Amino acid sequence: MHYSELGDSGVEVSEVGFGAWTVGTDWWGDRSDDDAIEMLQYAVEQGITYFDTGDVYGHGNSEELVGEALAGVRDEVTIATKVGYDFYNNPQAGHGELPKEMEPSYLRDAVDKSLERLGLDSVDVLQLHNADVDEITPDVLELLDELEEEGLIDATGLALGPSIGWLAEGDLAIEEEFDSVQLVWNVLEQEVGNHFLETIERTGSSTSLIPRVPHSSGILNEQVTPETELDEGDHRGFRPDEWYETGWEKLEQLRFLERDGERTMGQASIAWLLSHEPVATVTPTFRTKADIDEWTAASDVPKLTDEEMTRVAELYETDFDIDRDDGMDALRSSVDGADIESAGLDKLAAD
Repeated sequence: MHYSELGDSGVEVSEVGFGAWTVGTDWWGDRSDDDAIEMLQYAVEQGITYFDTGDVYGHGNSEELVGEALAGVRDEVTIATKVGYDFYNNPQAGHGELPKEMEPSYLRDAVDKSLERLGLDSVDVLQLHNADVDEITPDVLELLDELEEEGLIDATGLALGPSIGWLAEGDLAIEEEFDSVQLVWNVLEQEVGNHFLETIERTGSSTSLIPRVPHSSGILNEQVTPETELDEGDHRGFRPDEWYETGWEKLEQLRFLERDGERTMGQASIAWLLSHEPVATVTPTFRTKADIDEWTAASDVPKLTDEEMTRVAELYETDFDIDRDDGMDALRSSVDGADIESAGLDKLAAD
């Protein structure tokens, strides 16, 4: 496992991190608390030091499990959490998005509650969770500075979502020198990641990028195949059928990345992301110990060559020569598509 710095914060992260959205929720299948704790501790044994959770995951349960599992190795790991969804006053309705609350007084209180659940006096990375561009106000930025000055956090981040757009928000975070921006980014979904690479280059910002969903909801690691029947409640089942059907065709054109067995496709998908200099860590969705074994090794497999990177870019530029709708011709935008339009992307803003 290799390690890097998050922004210029001095906070170290493993190149492969653990996205703890699978811990404390049933959105990726059921698991017991004991199983979740065992997975987290096993990840540490395999060299993972970056653990990314959020207060809304399981309405605090994920933070509690992360805190319990990592208590014995606190000085060896980097823990990130997110705040901004008001689950305290609103019930969860299926997979629907809860109301957000980004007022500084609420955020400070949420941080205190997160620290209590994590069993920590401070958290390494605090991320605003899916904040709209008009919610990242000067008062919110001042609060983040205050929390850092008070020693309650070491680094600041913005987690974008829940779908893959939100260009204006990421641009703002990069321009304001947030230490990290988390986003959906993978070989099959490149628009947003490519855009932020350009923003970082244009501004000279030190902001690090943290890609999640590197395997495109199970296509690139071949955990979702044409024969797969997803369990009830599995979050990946909410993608349209067309997305998977076109994705399987694209996958076959990417087989060259496996390079004579030196890399699995799951490893190559992570290695492709790590080939971009601003990427500090990648957070795949671990469901089993076998996932951890395979994907942590992505930090050590042969790096992608310039020729391989160019070939991937050329395939994406032509949409893999697939001339039909993949069911995902929309990028979520919190500013009615203005950010997408200004970026020149040939996509529609989601309704």
